[in-house]
Amino acid sequence: MTYCVGLLLDAGMVCLSDTRTNAGLDNIATYRKMFHFEEPGERVITIMTAGSLSVTQTTIARLREAVEDPEATPESSIMKAPTLLKVADIVGHMLATVRREVDEKLSAMNQGASASMIVAGQRAGGAMRLFLIYPEGNYIEATEDTPFLQIGEHKYGKPILDRVVRRTTSLADAQKAVLLSMDSTLRSNLSVGMPLDMCVIEKDACRVTQQRRIEAGDEQFRAMSEAWSRTLRDGFTQISI
Repeated sequence: MTYCVGLLLDAGMVCLSDTRTNAGLDNIATYRKMFHFEEPGERVITIMTAGSLSVTQTTIARLREAVEDPEATPESSIMKAPTLLKVADIVGHMLATVRREVDEKLSAMNQGASASMIVAGQRAGGAMRLFLIYPEGNYIEATEDTPFLQIGEHKYGKPILDRVVRRTTSLADAQKAVLLSMDSTLRSNLSVGMPLDMCVIEKDACRVTQQRRIEAGDEQFRAMSEAWSRTLRDGFTQISI
């Protein structure tokens, strides 16, 4: 399993994903789940993936192939699509197509495959947009009332986002919020694991403005995790019933 989260704020977007993939306790591996497509100054698209690795890897590979196709069109390439809504359509269609193909191959063994994605991006002259793409290819979009989207093991990391994140949250506080959200998930679910990939896309930059790979044993992340644990314990002891 995995955990990925994306925030859509007035100042920009923040995305965070883990890298753990497992098919049982004795078959754990590390795979990147955050992918960037960008033409700096013109458009930037970040895609995060969760679910069947065969589905997500094939989908990303085909999206890249479509981008590199010399005969690519606005209907086939996310880097030529006229809007981010059209990007979500292309990604959704590709994801659904790949999922059906994999399902057909697995049907003889009474197995299935599923995957979901988060698409974050902006094109020059357009608004920043954040979408959650479902396995069937349909999608929802982050809004003013709910400025974040999650896929994978989202339940452990959701409470802090509900309490803290608003559209007016600064990019610095947003990075802290997603990291603490991930920290809560890491503590409660062994199917989510280090290292972590985080990126920041500042409003109207149309490029990834910050990237960070957080490895196991990262001192800054460890210190933040311990400080959060102390704060929660202190707050708990101060509450009376």
